[in-house]
Amino acid sequence: VTRRLKSIKNIQKITKSMKMVSAAKYARAERELKPARIYGTGALALYEKAEIKAPEEKKKYLLIGVSSDRGLCGAIHTSIAKTLKSEITNLSNAGKEVMVVGVGDKIRGLLQRTHGNYLLMTFKEVGRRPPSFGDASVIASELLNSGYEFDEGSVIYNRFRSVISYKTDEKPIFSLETVAGSESLSIYDDIDADVLRNYQEFTLANILYYSLKESTTSEQSARMTAMDNASKNASEMIDKLTLTFNRTRQAVITKELIEIISGAAAL
Repeated sequence: VTRRLKSIKNIQKITKSMKMVSAAKYARAERELKPARIYGTGALALYEKAEIKAPEEKKKYLLIGVSSDRGLCGAIHTSIAKTLKSEITNLSNAGKEVMVVGVGDKIRGLLQRTHGNYLLMTFKEVGRRPPSFGDASVIASELLNSGYEFDEGSVIYNRFRSVISYKTDEKPIFSLETVAGSESLSIYDDIDADVLRNYQEFTLANILYYSLKESTTSEQSARMTAMDNASKNASEMIDKLTLTFNRTRQAVITKELIEIISGAAAL
């Protein structure tokens, strides 16, 4: 009992420290999220105005799952993996050729065993520091320069709602050919091919940056909540074990006193 009590107290110290660190990181992530949301809404303005959709005969679909390299944050990563697996099944049944890009080592680990053949590429070193637009640009550039050509796709991420709530959401992405071939794009008469190419690359980086910021804020709030719950559970276990320890010690003392009294009475 003493060893267990000491072990749980040490674990509680760790969870309390992690909660404090996560709280500081969460405060920063939430502060940076509001301006980042402008990137997400602004990037999709052209898609929405021009009502861009991939033709039915287009088969190549790309899924980008946003997670990180770090755990101890509840179901943050498993919710992304679950959504990706569901989308892979639905799209494959619809005759689409599906490939997945994993952002973060956790999503690679969750998909490798059952859906490893769908993984096109993965990106590590995510979540160790606050994501920047440069990080999103690197991911976008590597994807566009990989040689893989897709027609349309989705970025799947965790959208932050409150300190105790998040929702797994997705944003659409389209290839340059799909955007250029859209009938509704004729409302923009002065867009040439180079401008459209630059805009498409910039839009992909914007959506990735927005998704990374949303996911980071959701992850830090979930980790803070998870460590708080772990600390509370440790406190409950410490109370129960302390009570057990005291009762056991009291029983031993009582037994020894009875033996002493019995021995004295025998004399």
